[in-house]
Amino acid sequence: MIYLPYLKDVGLTSTFYDRPVMVSGIKLIMSEAQNAIEAAQEIVTEVSPAPVEFKNVTPATDVKARLDWGESAFTIIDIRDRKIYNEQRIAGAIPAASDEDRSRVYQTLEKERDIYVYGHSDSDAKEAAQQLAEDGFKRVSIIEGGLAAWAAAGGLTEGRNATPDKMNPDFVNDIVE
Repeated sequence: MIYLPYLKDVGLTSTFYDRPVMVSGIKLIMSEAQNAIEAAQEIVTEVSPAPVEFKNVTPATDVKARLDWGESAFTIIDIRDRKIYNEQRIAGAIPAASDEDRSRVYQTLEKERDIYVYGHSDSDAKEAAQQLAEDGFKRVSIIEGGLAAWAAAGGLTEGRNATPDKMNPDFVNDIVE
């Protein structure tokens, strides 16, 4: 056992100054704290989502899972024409139907940002995603199945024809009341 007789020098009160403190007791407390930290880390690992594996084609369920876990560090781009976009779209999606719209949107995005694209079809979305990649965006993917897959996965939508069960819950409560 090692004693620390000069505790007053390290800022402890005089009440403790006359009493020796055993380092083994401190080690025991540190060991218990370390065990508690390790137990907490195991629990967090069990309930936390796995790190995002970025793919060129991503199922709508994977994108929705990122939102469900509170990950908002990505952008969803809708390349369908504006009229269809206004009818129903993935909640928070940015419209970029025309080349002019796309150019404007692309100029505002960071090249390292995760970007998901959807359109009338997966092939339309692939063309837009390819253009983004050619423009230097490094993490671009299409949402496989587009809006239909998103709605089937239970993702929130917005627009004139968005169904209440797929809309923002706060908005639905306002309609019901």
